[in-house]
Amino acid sequence: MKLPTSRYIYETLHPSIYHGRHAKRPFFEGWYFKVIDDLGNNTWAIIPGIFRDHNPQRDEAFVMVLDGRLNEVFYFNYPVSEFAAGIKRFNLRIGPNFFATHFLTLNLPNLHGHLTFHRLTPWPVSWRAPGIMGWYGWFPMECYHGVLSMDHEVSGFLEDSKQRIDFDSGRGYIEKDWGRNFPQTWIWLQANRFDKQGVSLTASIARIPFYRRVFPGFIIGLLLDGRLFQFATYLGSTMEEVTLEDRKVRIVVHGKEAILEINGAQGRTTLLRAPAPGQGMVPRVNESVDAIVHIRLKDRRGVILYEGESSQAGMEIAGDTAILTHHAT
Repeated sequence: MKLPTSRYIYETLHPSIYHGRHAKRPFFEGWYFKVIDDLGNNTWAIIPGIFRDHNPQRDEAFVMVLDGRLNEVFYFNYPVSEFAAGIKRFNLRIGPNFFATHFLTLNLPNLHGHLTFHRLTPWPVSWRAPGIMGWYGWFPMECYHGVLSMDHEVSGFLEDSKQRIDFDSGRGYIEKDWGRNFPQTWIWLQANRFDKQGVSLTASIARIPFYRRVFPGFIIGLLLDGRLFQFATYLGSTMEEVTLEDRKVRIVVHGKEAILEINGAQGRTTLLRAPAPGQGMVPRVNESVDAIVHIRLKDRRGVILYEGESSQAGMEIAGDTAILTHHAT
């Protein structure tokens, strides 16, 4: 049995940093910064990343930007020689653009700006559970997932040729994915613009290949009053219901301490690029950043702990979701 290297251990315990330094091809890594202005009029997703294909001629670094108000995606690619990442902590340079845990600076054609993030709430990391993937984070997986901040304050601006958008007193969220390829199918929701500030939801259900098994796995977190309620396959939580109809999703999950009901309605969608080994970065992910998400959290006795609704939510439904969906029994 091959023992893990000190570098592998360090990277596993620091999900925010770049993991591709010694990774075999194909490999991708992307960070997802979502920001919403104070009035909720402007929602942006900013995604820096890198893709290394079997064929090095398809290698590229990139910065992808989704303007939620216009429902448009802008994609800027760079040679991998213009990609640089910190070894011990998360910081990136892609061309003239810079990204770190507490800020980002954009110098893109027709778009520039600087955003700063305050009072981040990262998913807890421990030896037993190195991030949102729990103990699965220690094993070879097709795709890894990390949450750098469930919710935080935003300040700064973005400016193009038409307008300057002020994000002071806005809200933000940061996550990332890395690995060989995206899952074949998944449902993803993210919301942190509820009537109560500091409430944030992230939910992922996906087809998971794990050694010789394939199963629908899920990881869900709800931040409420500074407490993170966790529901996940690896925690023994049970998915009582997952239904999809007319771009509406309903999820009911039971944890050891609470029951969470999620109802999401996808808004306008636009295609994000994602890695496709042998093809490069291709448009393949329909994402909405103006979805509506309603949640109800109850204790095991049925007492409602919180109920609320978020606008400007992120939502993706990808692939053949039949393996993921089932009705309550």
